[in-house]
Amino acid sequence: MLFTLVLCAAAACAGVDARRHRNNNHGTTAPDTVNVPVIYGESGIFRGSWLVSRRGRRIQAYRGLRYAQAPVGELRFQPPVSIESYKSEVDGTSDGPACPQPVFDNYPVDEDCLRLNVYTPDNKKKLPVLVFIHAGGFYSVSGRSDIAGPQYLLDRDIVLVTINYRLGSLGFISTGDSTVPGNNGFKDQVVALKWVQKNIAAFGGDPNLVTIAGYSAGSFSVMLHMVSPMSKGLFHRAISMSGSPISQIVIPRHQRHLAVRQAKLLSCPTESSKAMIDCLKTKTSKELGDSLDRMFEFGYDPVLLWMPIQEEDYGQERFLENQPRDTFCNGDLQPVPFIVSQTQDEFFWKAFNLLNNETLYKQMHDSWHRIAPLSFYLSGNTDSQADRLKQEYLGGKDISNKTASELGKLYSDSIIGFGVHRLANLMARHSAQPVYYYEFGYIGSNSHYVDPTTKKPTGAAHHDDLLYLFNVSVSFPSIPVSDSPDSLMVDKMTAMFYNFMRYGDPKPTPDTPELSSLHWPAFTPKQTNYVRIDKEFSVHQNLFEDRFKVWEELYPIDYEKCTNK
Repeated sequence: MLFTLVLCAAAACAGVDARRHRNNNHGTTAPDTVNVPVIYGESGIFRGSWLVSRRGRRIQAYRGLRYAQAPVGELRFQPPVSIESYKSEVDGTSDGPACPQPVFDNYPVDEDCLRLNVYTPDNKKKLPVLVFIHAGGFYSVSGRSDIAGPQYLLDRDIVLVTINYRLGSLGFISTGDSTVPGNNGFKDQVVALKWVQKNIAAFGGDPNLVTIAGYSAGSFSVMLHMVSPMSKGLFHRAISMSGSPISQIVIPRHQRHLAVRQAKLLSCPTESSKAMIDCLKTKTSKELGDSLDRMFEFGYDPVLLWMPIQEEDYGQERFLENQPRDTFCNGDLQPVPFIVSQTQDEFFWKAFNLLNNETLYKQMHDSWHRIAPLSFYLSGNTDSQADRLKQEYLGGKDISNKTASELGKLYSDSIIGFGVHRLANLMARHSAQPVYYYEFGYIGSNSHYVDPTTKKPTGAAHHDDLLYLFNVSVSFPSIPVSDSPDSLMVDKMTAMFYNFMRYGDPKPTPDTPELSSLHWPAFTPKQTNYVRIDKEFSVHQNLFEDRFKVWEELYPIDYEKCTNK
């Protein structure tokens, strides 16, 4: 969905070119190339470099640090093997590669991609830590500094960690048996969180004050860490931005059909799991990464191609033992203060892409009952559900340019909105900690979707709130310090994160005057409050619940008992 790069939504992007990283080499250069910073950590010695924050603050940057052994050879398709200690000084002066995925302009990708970046202010304080899990549908993007640049957040007294995890088939293939049980990409994230616990104090971070935050696929990941037995005790706050694994979708036990599809694409046998995996191990990571576009069924739908799976027990350590919703019901949720969000317009742009593609338009128009379940994740009596959604969103009309806005809302709600709504309501009832909900409605100078004619933003799209937390230099110009609305939004967003990281509450504090007008009551079952973030803050209730009513009727649950109605 990044139209100039690869920031795919909870999973997918606008088209082929949208999923290709460009190597633009933008960003702030180091102010000191001689007196480089060095950290003596629990696991070894780390040599870094200097960067400069948006407001001119000196930042220590340690990039491309391996947290696990390269998942190559016999380690391909296996759980990660952590690095407990480093035999020699670690060179952290530049970014490591992104994990294999389609790229262009020689953007660096490599299978030896289990790396993380650490950014810390040049001081000796014990600071709250933010671990950011990137977006990209579990098949694209990375935690590199040109996508998750630290220049905005590091004006605050925090330590920032951004991580890579294996993507696509390399990270999420599951054969439905003991050959490859699955969820290896999530297990990568767990090993990264354990690395943080072991080493972050040496970088000035407080291992007892770690916030995990993620966007889209990263948001799915955050919530799953809250219910995974592998992640207990590794974090203390959580932020899920525009994504939820609890929705109309049932988490599958495996995704063998994707393993078979991947094998066929690369001319591998499919008669047994062992034959498939043995053959796929002989393929280059580039062959696996570049085959992504052919994995989809309808254009770039379903956006949520790879899913977390509920692992069967084959004697392995399991990341996800039960359905996330069942874990809520069983009281096994890791209770931490929680922020959940969605943007005003999310995936609205997918309607324009579809309507402007004659082939895709004709397929959905002529075969609504076949395509709607793929694009909108329907299950059960999908014909009647597809008809009901057409009635509720499109007024019973066929898709056309006249119904583009309504089709965009249907994409947004099916992929992101309803899941976020369901997650907020479950968390408010089953977590002992407060839940804060926001809608990002600000439309700034840049966006992940711009009108093809005017080249200007037309909505608050999926990923747009990230533009005010991270310097996404691979695709967008940096936002300079000024009195512009964009600059003020950077100050507001980073202040909210800073306060939540420190106190588990995003409310204003004396040292964050940019939030002086913010009143953010918690979301509760009786008071479904949310803050709308725009040029001004405002408090409302019942976000998009008029649209979610049909989803609640199609997929009813008892929120108190966590059971199907």
